[in-house]
Amino acid sequence: MTTNENHSHATSEYTAEHTPRLQWAQHAPDVYKAMARFDAAARKGLDPVVDELVKIRASQINHCAFCIDMHTKDALAAGESVERIVQLSAWEEAQHFYTPKEIAAIELTEAITVMTDGFVPDAAYEKAAKHFDETELTHLIAAIVAINSWNRFAVSTRMVAGHYTPGDHR
Repeated sequence: MTTNENHSHATSEYTAEHTPRLQWAQHAPDVYKAMARFDAAARKGLDPVVDELVKIRASQINHCAFCIDMHTKDALAAGESVERIVQLSAWEEAQHFYTPKEIAAIELTEAITVMTDGFVPDAAYEKAAKHFDETELTHLIAAIVAINSWNRFAVSTRMVAGHYTPGDHR
């Protein structure tokens, strides 16, 4: 079997097996609308580049293919480079692609998303507090909480990636 045949075979199996469990937004439109309002409020006053990097990184950690698809496409449409998006999963080894402020936001995203120790380490919080004023930091934390919520809806209901067009959700 050639590489292309392998890819086609794997794709057809994946597509056949990967269907949404539930159309949650249709069954709970008020919840969806509340989430959308929360997400929009969180973004206000936050640098759009930082917002997309945070959304992509949290979605990578949470294995949310739907949100990775959406936010990488939105970031690319907004002019983000392919290199910075590709390197995001290995940002610690590729810090030269990002500003210190972006690194602080990415690090805080990981701390809030994972919370394996049950808290956000002081070092991650303090690093972010050096780069964001209190209003920006509040919005950054809200944006991180929002994408984690979106990820959990998408992953638990198996929303299917690959059909998103940039700008569809705003």
